[in-house]
Order: sequence, then structure tokens, then C-alpha cells
Amino acid sequence: METLDAIIIGSGQGGVPLALDLAAQGKKVMLFERGRFGGSCINYGCTPSKALLAAAHNAGRARRMTPLGVSAVVSVDFPAVMDRVRSIRDRFERSIEKGLEASSVRIVRETAVFVGDKTVRGGETTAQAPIIVIDTGTSAHVPDIPGLAGTPFLTNANIFELRELPRRLLVLGAGYIGLELGQGMARLGSEVHIVDGNPRVLSREEPDASEALQKSLARDALALHLGRMVASVKHAGEFELVLDNGEHLTGDALLVATGRTPNTQQLDVAASGIELDKRGYVRVDEHLQTTCKGVYAIGDVAGQPQFTHVSWEDFRRLKAILAGGQRTRDDRVLAYTTFTEPQVARVGLDAESAQKRGINARAVTLGLDRVSRAIEWNEENGFYRLLVDEKDRIIGATLVGYEAGELVHVILAHMESGSTWQRLDACVHIHPTYAEGLPSLARLFDSKDPAGAPK
Repeated sequence: METLDAIIIGSGQGGVPLALDLAAQGKKVMLFERGRFGGSCINYGCTPSKALLAAAHNAGRARRMTPLGVSAVVSVDFPAVMDRVRSIRDRFERSIEKGLEASSVRIVRETAVFVGDKTVRGGETTAQAPIIVIDTGTSAHVPDIPGLAGTPFLTNANIFELRELPRRLLVLGAGYIGLELGQGMARLGSEVHIVDGNPRVLSREEPDASEALQKSLARDALALHLGRMVASVKHAGEFELVLDNGEHLTGDALLVATGRTPNTQQLDVAASGIELDKRGYVRVDEHLQTTCKGVYAIGDVAGQPQFTHVSWEDFRRLKAILAGGQRTRDDRVLAYTTFTEPQVARVGLDAESAQKRGINARAVTLGLDRVSRAIEWNEENGFYRLLVDEKDRIIGATLVGYEAGELVHVILAHMESGSTWQRLDACVHIHPTYAEGLPSLARLFDSKDPAGAPK
């Protein structure tokens, strides 16, 4: 039995910097990792998917240049695209490994299991510590569909190992993973069908955001089968899906992107008095502490929003908490984006969530057909929407359009500063930029123009 100052389980984007920070303070730290360093982001999520989309979106944009008077014949070298994806992923993973090896962090390449109160075993190593942090993330949820189990379906964990482009790709799920990879593969040359039980894509976003994205997906020739469930799956050289309306879909590959499930099954957390919620996520309080004092959970596995920047912020939260600070799990404005084209970016609340909280909110919307840069670049499919409370403070925004994920940080900064719409309106943004539309958007709260009247 080894006694340490801290044990970190998992090398995600919160666990690694925390382990390095504690070790730099002179503490004895052990890190358990059963797989690749860097967690989902580096290996199965952000890094490889965005490297793939760099190729896919450039191919898609080239094909859409005709309205600008430019014609292009696009050829995609799929093996070269995937070689680049894997090389970037592997380079990032090696960088994390080297950083850990250069530190005093003790690395154990085994699956960690709780075997007692704040006691963990991995392989031949058993250790205990007054501080333990669970950072094991999530994995793809595999739905219980007859015939699916045992077939060679893809998830975000193995799709980046593809060497050949599937001629026909079937996708289960119209959330951000299914849409990003589905649109990406379509732009690289696959015939893509997406199936989802909801009546629209990105069903948690506002309806007109879904509408704008569906318009773009149609231009990329994606086939959407919405409001449909898969009754059964067959695989005999190719995949065959039978939908609940009797329709049959066939494809060379099947991507399952129907949500995430927490990686807690093998931890045996009950051995240390740690409780899970009904979905299997680690139950934590507002300070990220589990039901066992001294044991914390961060990132996806704690039921936090499933974004790398949230995991990173959880590291900073927990670092402050361990130093005696008062940070909490929801003490920052949350922003995120879907890296489709157009991008769908959100920060703070939308009108529906504000109403549920009893906030008397107002919203204004500016179509991109009223933004000079969008017109000039033929990127008019989308809109900007701003939400304010009864004191005119900005409490949320939905931005749909070209590089909306970059623009949303403008609103994020205003919200963290407690700005009103008048403060945003007073800003002088550069002309002609997409960001120039944001003060124009705020100005609609004081506009008599019926096209920009609050909704």
C-alpha cells in the first residue's frame, strides 16, 4: 500500500493539469490511465474531428463557390486526410505524455478500481490518499436496438481509424457528433443518411437554428430521416436499417452517435462510499466533492456539460477549492458551438430557459441577410439573436452562421462583465466584419424597424 498526497483517475483535460499543478507544489501524486493520454478531446473528440472538418469544410466551401462566379472541381484524397488527422492526434497525445513524464507525477497504466475508503488499486499497485479526483469522462452510448450488438459499427472512438471512405454512411443521431461527422463525411464524398427520433436536428437548440442547419445539410445532399426510430439492424457485408415506418436503409458503414454514457462501470465507487446518480454519473455537490469527503469528480463524469473548456475550468475550480477558495461548479457563463456549417453557437440562456427560470426576458433577432460581410461572402444562411432581462442586462445569445463559434466570445465577455445591450450597442466594431452585426443586433432593442422588433 502506497500513501500519497493525491490520486488522479483519468488523464483528461482537467485531470492532467491538476496532476501537474499538484506535483509542482511538491505533492506526491499518482495518475491512473488505462488508455491514451489526453482523454476524449485529444483522442476521439475535438482534435481529430476538427482536423477532419478542416479538410471537409474546405472541400464543401469550394463546391459552393458558383454564386461568386468561381467554379471548382474538388478531389479528396481520403487516406491523406485521415493520415493527417491521426498524425495531429498522435502528436498532441505524445506531448501530454512527455509533459507527465518530465514531472514527478507517478503514472500507472492500469484500470483504477476503488477497493476501500479513498483507496485505489490498478494492476499490482494499491494506493490511498486524502485527495482523489475522478476524471474518467464518457463513452459513446450504444442503444439497445435488435441486431446492433456484435456488428462492426463505428463510434467517435474508432471512426478516425478509417482508411477508406465509406461510399454510403448511415448515422444514428442528429446531435452535434452525428451532424459534425455526418456533414464532414458527406463533404468528403460519402452518401450520408442521418436517422433521429426527434423531428429536427439539434433538438435542444432553437427551432430556427435547426432550420438553418437543415437547409445547409440539404445543400450537401445529406438525407435526413427525422422523427424516425430504428427498429432493427442487420449486417451481412453491408448494414441494413429497418425504420419504424418500414423504410429500409443500406450502407457500407454505420456511425452510432446517440449520446454519451459515463465511464464509471469499472470504478466500483461504492467501495469508497461514492454515490452515482440514476444515469451513472458521479454525484457531486456545488464544490465538485462526491459523497465521500476528499474525493472529487470533474468534467463529463460528474455530469458537467460535455465540453473540453468546461473540464479545463473544472480544473481551475478544483484547484481554487483545494486552496480554500469558494468557487462552484456553475460559476461561469457557459458558451459552446457546433462545428457544422453553419456553426450554431450558444451562450447563456435562450428565451425558453429564461421563461422557465421566471425571468422576464426580451429577444431581438438579426438575419445575416442584413450583415454586409455575410452578403459579400454569400453566407446569408443564419441569424444573430440576443436576450436581455428586465434590467437590459445581456443574459444569452444564439448565433448561427459562418464562424459563429468565434463571434460568440464577444457576447460571453459582455456577459461576464455584466453588460447591458446599450454597452454592446456603444461598441464600434470594424466594418465590414461579421462581428459588426453584433452592435447592430443590440440596437434593435431601441429600433422602430418592424423587421428587427423584439420577439
